[in-house]
Amino acid sequence: MSRASASAKINLALVVGPKRSDGYHEVATVLQRIDLTDRIDVEPARAISVDGFAGDTLVRRALELLSSETSGAWHARIEKHIPVAAGLGGGSSDAATGLALANGTLDEPLPRERLAKLAAALGADVPFFLNDAPQLATGIGTDLEPLALPQDYWVLIVLPHDATKSSTADVYGAFDRHSGFAERREALLSALSDVCHAADLAALPPNDLASSPVADELRAAGAFRADVSGAGPAIYGLFLEEEKAASARRRIRRLGRVWITAPAWYG
Repeated sequence: MSRASASAKINLALVVGPKRSDGYHEVATVLQRIDLTDRIDVEPARAISVDGFAGDTLVRRALELLSSETSGAWHARIEKHIPVAAGLGGGSSDAATGLALANGTLDEPLPRERLAKLAAALGADVPFFLNDAPQLATGIGTDLEPLALPQDYWVLIVLPHDATKSSTADVYGAFDRHSGFAERREALLSALSDVCHAADLAALPPNDLASSPVADELRAAGAFRADVSGAGPAIYGLFLEEEKAASARRRIRRLGRVWITAPAWYG
């Protein structure tokens, strides 16, 4: 049996453009793994099966795609800890991890480039989770460029008690900011070029898709940056010191479920 952790992500910035001819929105986003993880176990089997999380569709689809290329079959088990439909990429991470683990059991594994194409067919975030380092994702989110970003900070994740979320597709569908994408994208790239220390991440532009008053509460509690992750509803705050993150957790936990974690870079 092969097993691995499947980490969540936060969007340290998310700039969104108008809808493309293929129905997707152009984006420029900074993706950072965090050490909040599910666990995935995969082993060869006579038929594809997945258990441990009744809501799964992506891991099964990942195994089915790989099987269509290789004729393999696997049993996967998901141990779920990342909150579902929160903007933290848990389903995408599970799928990428399951895909990589299953591929690793083959006598002739698919090359990385082919595996990335299968991942992209599962969702725009999935290819990111085949990589370890932070990434700048452009196009529809599948064009990836590794980033050398500071990793020496703490992350406080808040999932508000009253959080509700439409599908990611619906959130993007409601986006109606049709001008200024090139300028906002350039502002993101310029801010990234100036990042030397963790606190410099504060200069990255805010999430185009979503905002939350909880981010204001996190900044008031000492976060040097706070924003919604992806299409939400999870909000993150970044702290230079663990003690300040813990103090903010005590202050914020009345608002929802809270996790203290850190960047996860396995490279």
